[in-house]
Amino acid sequence: MKVCLFGGTFDPPHNAHFIIAEAIREILNLNKIVFIPAYRPPHKFEVTPVTPVEHRIAMLKLCIDDIPQFEFSDIEIKRGGVSYTIDTILEMKKLHGLKSEELFLLMGSDSLAQFKSWHRWEDVLEESNVIVARRPRFEKTEIDPSLIERVTFLNLPRMEISSSEIRDRFHADRMTRFYVPPEVSDYIKKNKFYGTK
Repeated sequence: MKVCLFGGTFDPPHNAHFIIAEAIREILNLNKIVFIPAYRPPHKFEVTPVTPVEHRIAMLKLCIDDIPQFEFSDIEIKRGGVSYTIDTILEMKKLHGLKSEELFLLMGSDSLAQFKSWHRWEDVLEESNVIVARRPRFEKTEIDPSLIERVTFLNLPRMEISSSEIRDRFHADRMTRFYVPPEVSDYIKKNKFYGTK
């Protein structure tokens, strides 16, 4: 069994999340991609208000419930408090009986740039295989060379879509059809998230 953990706020989940997840699954021949919404991301809550977790879960499930290779986990939500990646990795390994070489962790290159500020970041590298999806305008020269040797960069689709841009598009009543699945768009409008009317 080979599993990749895909954590994030998913506020909202969007098409780039799923295109990148499927590309990683195919390239690495993985059995599962596990989407893990953060209860309280340590780097985000202080800066941007986040949609209540029950709604982020509902939107994510609308997207992946009918895809057998994609799985939802509420592991961080049940744990509560700040969501530290190392705690999730150790819990998932125990839960599924996975060895370090069978567990993969996806992160964006923007996260790699601040990786050494993460709680127990060295243990993250020891307990999992870190896969990095390059973000637009990313340069390896920005990253500590000792980190570059210990992670895997994959040539994934370059999707210049962000959740913040999508929230702004909903707020400005601009077209979002090609950014999020229709079910997510309907859910956002029904609940009047992101300044929709």
